[in-house]
Order: sequence, then C-alpha cells, then structure tokens
Amino acid sequence: MRGLRARLVVAFGLVAAVAAITTGALTFREARTGVLQQSQDAVIRQLRAQLNQHAAELGHPPDEPALQRFAEKVADTEAQGSWRVLVTYGDLSGSSVPGDAFTEVTPAVRAAVGSSKATVFQRVREEGRTSLVVGMSITFGAPDPARTATGVRVFLVVPQTTEQAYVDALVTAVERAMVAALALAVVLALLAARGVLVPVRKLRHATRRIAEGRLDTRLAVNGSDELADLSHTFNETAAALETSVAELREMEARARRFAADVSHELRTPLAAMSAVTDVLDEDAAGLDPDTATAVRLISEETVKLARLVDDLMEISRFDAGAAVLHLDEIDLAESIRRTLASRGWTDTVGTELPPPHAVRGRVDPRRLDVIVANLVGNALKHGTLPVRVRLSAADAVAVIEVRDSGPGIPHDVLPHVFERFYKSDTARIRSEGSGLGLSITAENVRIHGGTVRAANHPEGGAVFTVELPLRRDESPEENWS
Repeated sequence: MRGLRARLVVAFGLVAAVAAITTGALTFREARTGVLQQSQDAVIRQLRAQLNQHAAELGHPPDEPALQRFAEKVADTEAQGSWRVLVTYGDLSGSSVPGDAFTEVTPAVRAAVGSSKATVFQRVREEGRTSLVVGMSITFGAPDPARTATGVRVFLVVPQTTEQAYVDALVTAVERAMVAALALAVVLALLAARGVLVPVRKLRHATRRIAEGRLDTRLAVNGSDELADLSHTFNETAAALETSVAELREMEARARRFAADVSHELRTPLAAMSAVTDVLDEDAAGLDPDTATAVRLISEETVKLARLVDDLMEISRFDAGAAVLHLDEIDLAESIRRTLASRGWTDTVGTELPPPHAVRGRVDPRRLDVIVANLVGNALKHGTLPVRVRLSAADAVAVIEVRDSGPGIPHDVLPHVFERFYKSDTARIRSEGSGLGLSITAENVRIHGGTVRAANHPEGGAVFTVELPLRRDESPEENWS
C-alpha cells in the first residue's frame, strides 16, 4: 500500500470502524440489558404476586392433582396464555401443559431453587427461541425460612419472542448505523486525502521541473498550515538554487571566455616562436651540444604549448556551441589509413579494415581524423604495442575500435577517462599529454550523434570503441552544435 490516498482512506476507515463498532456495541449492550431486565422484573413481580395470592389455597402436603390445579391456576393469570408453569413437591409434579417435558428447566436451575429461597432466573436459547426460566420456592408468610419451607417449588417458562424481536431490530439498526458511519468516514477520508495530495502533487511536479533545469518554477502559497510552510520553503530553496546556478554559469562563462581569449592571444606569439624554433632546430646540428639540447627542448615544449592552445580553443568552441560539422561522404577505411599514414603510424599500428568503399558515410573528415589520431596516439603513449585499429559496420552504424596491449585501465579510472585534464599515473606509464585529447574525441563523436566508451579487453589491454551513425543521403554540408 504505497499511495498516500489509500493509506489515508484505510486509516480513516479503521478509525471510523473502531469508533462505530465500539459505540454500537456499548449502545446495543445497554439497550439489550434494559429491555431484558425490564421484561424479567415484570415477570418475576407478576409471578411472585400470583404465588402470594394462591399459595394459601394449596394444601400441605399437596398431591399431584393439587399441584396440577395450582400450576394451571398460576398459568391462567397471564392474559396471553404464554406462561408454562411446573410445580414440584418432592417426587410429585404438576404442570399447566400436560406432557410438557420442560426441557428449559435445567438440573442446575432445579438445584439452585432447591438450595436457595431466593428467586432464580435464567435465559435459555433452544432451537432458535429464547425463553426466560424463573424458579422460586413457596413459603407460607412467616419470616423464619426454617419453619415455613414447604418444599413446593414453582418453575415458570416465558417465551421472550417480543424481547428478541426488539433485540434483533436493535442489531439491525446498529449495523445500518455502522455502514453509514463507514461510508461517511470514507467520504471524509477522500476529501482529506485530496486536501493533502493536491499540494503534494504540485510539489512533486515542481520538484521535477527543477530537476529538468527549469529553476524559475515556484509554488503558490495558500493558507498558513504546514503545507503552506512547505511550499514557502520550496520557493526559497528554488530561488537560492536559481541564484547559485546563475552565478556558477556566469563564472563558468567567464572562465570559458578567459580560456578562449588567452588561447587566441597566445596563437600569434606561439606561431612566431614555432617559426623561430623551426629555424633553430635546423641549425641545432651546428651548435655546441649544450646549446643544441636547449634548442631542441625549447622547440619540443613550444610544439606542446601550441598543441595545448589548439586544444583549448577547440574545447572553447565546443563549450560555446560554435563547433560545426562539415559533412562529406567518404570511405571511412581510407580515412583511417590516411590518418595513420600522415602520422607515420602505418608500420606501428595494425589494422583490420574492410575493403575500399565497403563502409561509407557522411562524416566530418577533419573531426574523424582527430578522433582516430587521438585514440591511436593515446594507445601508443599509455599502452604498449601491438596497437590495432578495427573498423566494422552494422545496422547503419560504423564501429571503430582501438586496442592496445598494455595493462589496461584501472576500474576506478574508467569513468573519468573522457574528463578534461584527467590523468592517472597508474593508468598511464608516461604523462606527456594535456589531458584534453580524449575529451576532444568525445566531443567530436557527440556532435556526430555517436558514442564512445572505454573498457578493458578480456585478453588484456584497453579498448576504445566509437560508434558513428552512417548517413548517406543528407545535404553535403550542415551544422551540428
């Protein structure tokens, strides 16, 4: 039972049921006792009055005909003729109904009347009918029971049909009242649940909109109860979150602009430095060894710095949404071969490429070159040979796999390999890169509508898998951002 509405209805129903049952039971018990007590007292008073009136007419010791007449006389005093009277004296007995076994008069009642001068009564239910059994001993007036005991005992059986009808009607009334109370409780529970659920649902929708990035979502605050306080707190939290996110976005934007501006400003001096270092590299052979080493070191670091600036500018374009695709339908296998050849990796990197024109698709050739070059370069730098590149296609998707034979990537590093500037000494034997190559690869794959993932091959080594959708019937050039 997870729903709040169901729980509220059940709770209200249980409370209403307990209250109705308790009230009904107490009411029924008091009413039943009152009805039966009134009937019982009236019967006992009437019987005692008749015995006081006719007891003197019974001789002592009585014979059976006298007991019979006495029983009939007492029974006839009841106008409706519903009384059945049994009179006993020792082994003798007489009744108002000849042949009546008086099964309602149990041995316990007989024993109780025999041992006590007080009036004994008992309600007996037999064959679905309820009867009142009253028993008493006849004494002749004197206050001393020891001297006035006659041994004559009178048992009266009175059907309580009318009283039982009253009780049955009372039970029916209580049951109907309970049903009405439960129905009313369910209605009240539904109304109460609605009063609680509507604000809760609004809060859930608002929370979902916040999670979707719509930070301007606010709740209407009605009333001054706990739900209103909750809505007010939500609005304050949302406002604070919106302010914080706006500040973070502004800071992030400023940081991106700063990185882009710095990179842009560095390009010109770096170009000049690269030209100078190229000249110095050419003359390094004629310099003394120390100077030549310094020149080559400056030249290498200048190249790395230029590459880092290029990567930063590329990242800035991705962040600014300015990265565009220049699509062209090309042979992917041939493109991979050119990438390896242009970087001198043909003899180092093994390939499993399909025949020419087997896998063609509309991709950006420059960005595909960056993807393959970054993955292969990463495998050569941080893995061990042999490194293999495999291309396949299925279901209009080209799959490029780059696998090395190194120790693989630790599992705690795998989720972070495409993050910017992320490096792991345990995953990389050398750390020459800037940490932007794989993130640029991921961005290039993303704007193609593809996916890239890193994993460890079961036989060892790291495997980078790129899946690119193959499009062959689109316009020759389009922008993706």
